[in-house]
Formats: sequence, C-alpha cells, structure tokens
Amino acid sequence: MKIGVPKEIKASEYRVALTPAGVTMLTAAGHAVFVETGAGEGSGFEDRDYEREGAVIKATASEVWGQADMIMKVKEPLASEFGYFREGLLLFTYLHLAAAPDLTQALVDKQVTAIAYETIQLANGSLPLLTPMSEVAGRMAVQVGSQFLEAFNGGRGVLLGGVPGVPPADVVIVGGGVVGTNAAKIAIGMGANVVILEKSADRMRYLDDIFGGRIKTVMSSPYHIAEAVSRADLLVGAVLIPGAKAPHLVTEQMVQGMKKGAVIVDVAVDQGGSIATVDRPTTHTDPIYIKHGVIHYAVANIPGAVPRTSTFALTNATISYALDLANRGWEAVKGSLPLQKGVNTHAGAVTHEQVAASTGISYTPLERWLDAIAYDRLET
Repeated sequence: MKIGVPKEIKASEYRVALTPAGVTMLTAAGHAVFVETGAGEGSGFEDRDYEREGAVIKATASEVWGQADMIMKVKEPLASEFGYFREGLLLFTYLHLAAAPDLTQALVDKQVTAIAYETIQLANGSLPLLTPMSEVAGRMAVQVGSQFLEAFNGGRGVLLGGVPGVPPADVVIVGGGVVGTNAAKIAIGMGANVVILEKSADRMRYLDDIFGGRIKTVMSSPYHIAEAVSRADLLVGAVLIPGAKAPHLVTEQMVQGMKKGAVIVDVAVDQGGSIATVDRPTTHTDPIYIKHGVIHYAVANIPGAVPRTSTFALTNATISYALDLANRGWEAVKGSLPLQKGVNTHAGAVTHEQVAASTGISYTPLERWLDAIAYDRLET
C-alpha cells in the first residue's frame, strides 16, 4: 500500500502522523511511504530522518494526497484539503465529525473511507488511540490553567498550591475519565484542592483508590456541578461521549456565578465543548477569550503545544492499526471490531451512529459492507 503523510495545516499544529520509527515499520513490511517535505519539522524530525528509513519526500501536499492509498494525519482535514478527497481513499486520523458537519458531508460526497482515531474502541470500552492525547491534554489543562490564573494574564492572581498560611486554589474537574484523571495528577502535584465530578460510582471508587484520598469525588448532577463550579478557581471540562457532541453539563448561569478571573479549560471543545459558554474553539496563538469575567481557554489541539512528546505517543498508539490496514486493507476492518467502530464514513454513507445523530446525516450501519462474520473470532 502507498501511505501518505501530509504536513498539518491547522493553526499552530506541529505534530506529525508518523515518526521515522513508524516509517521503518511500514517500509519493512513492503509499503511505500510518502512524506510531505517539512512535515516533521515541528516535532524535531527532518526530511532526511524519514528518507533514512525508506520514505519518499514529496514537495507538495497534492502529491502526497494524490499518490497515496491511505492518508495518515493528526488533525481533521480543513476545507482547503477537501479537494484532495476521492472515492476509495482511506483516511486515518482524528476526525471529531460530531462537531464538523461540513467535513462529514465532504467525506460522504467523495466516498472516502474515514477511520477516526478517537472512535476506535476496545471491548472494555477504552479508546486506545485517543488515550495518549487525552493524557497529554489532561496534564496540560492544569499547566496552562495555572498560567492564566496569574494576574498579568488576567487571572485571579492565585497560586495553585498556595503557600504556608495561604490556602491552595480549588480545581474542579468535570469528568473522571482519562483527561480528568491526568488533570488531577498534575493539580495534586501542584498542591491544589481537587474535586472530580463523575457519574459512574465504579469510576469514583477507582479514583478514590488510586489517589488515596487526596482528591474529593462527587456524583455528577446539575446541583453538585453548580455547587462545585461556584467555588472553582480553575475549571476543567473533561467529558467525552465517543463519536458524539459533548453534553453541556456546565450551564451559562453556572459560569456567571464563578469567581471573576477564574479560568475554564474545556478539553472537550473539539467535540463541541462541555461548557455552555465555550462557543468557539481558540488557537495556541490566540488561546483565550473572556466571558462573564471568566477566562476561557478553548484550544482544540492542546497536545500540539508539545509536539515531540505528542507525536511519539501518537505513533506508539496508531502504528499497529496502520500496519494492519496497510497489510490487509478492508480485510483488516472486517476482522476487527475496534476498527469497525473507528469507521465513520464509507462508500458515501455515515457509518457511525453517534456521528450521524450529531450531524443530522442519515446513518447506514457498516454491516452492509461486511461479509458474514463469525463474530466470536473477531479481534476485539
């Protein structure tokens, strides 16, 4: 198979879909890898690093897209890239289509098979390709939140950990999944008071066990969310429903009741945001806006700020799936339930139910294109 790795064009996005080590695995298996010149520079990889591992460097994005059977990216294609879509192309990247109806329609119109990193799901419910970036984003949410709490950034002038005789800041995390857990790790390390709101009693027991009582867990409900948000110096939105828009658990009225100069970091912004006042994504170059006296940080590609760490972590997670797709093509999808859950569009249809519901485009089950399968022998 011919695999293409174009340079990311989203604002301040310095990650790349493959490290040179990832290229080695694909070329060793007999596949051709085309990398757009400069694609890896933001992550510290030069063209010659890729060439050394067998990749062919292409001068333009159009060459990469035009010659590849499968495109590997980090972020969803932007409108200027829609023209590269064509029937039969396999696109393997983060898509977040629930919040992108125009992109979804373009993929459908051009009959692209689009497999989203974020909806590949194992039998235990985990999201193996989303997890590493969620870990990065969760940890960074507290890191950047603490910076915007500083007075010269417009914040309340509060140090997360306080000092002897001065109480620490209150960090409230809505959602106790991967993002929330990693946000809590950093917030605890910085000495903050941490509250996690979570709807699963089992997950709260798990969090209580791993943190040894150093955080407070609270059952997520409108009443408890409102109470916690009113006390927050830093509020982290960490809610995820795979493939669907994030629910607005924090209302505008709750934000209006927050302390002036408090900070919101909504990690769910690329899925529409879990906080009602997060009405638009921001960028690393223009990361915040202020509403109701509260600083809103809504960068949709938080891990892009640490591209070298993120690119290594991403390739570690994606390469086995990429190799399987390159080796077996559609047969890889037919033989893998996790990959089937990853298929968002195929043959001119939306094949992920949550994406269809969120975008208003009709849903067609993927099974239409799958042969009769002995499901007990599927990879799960």
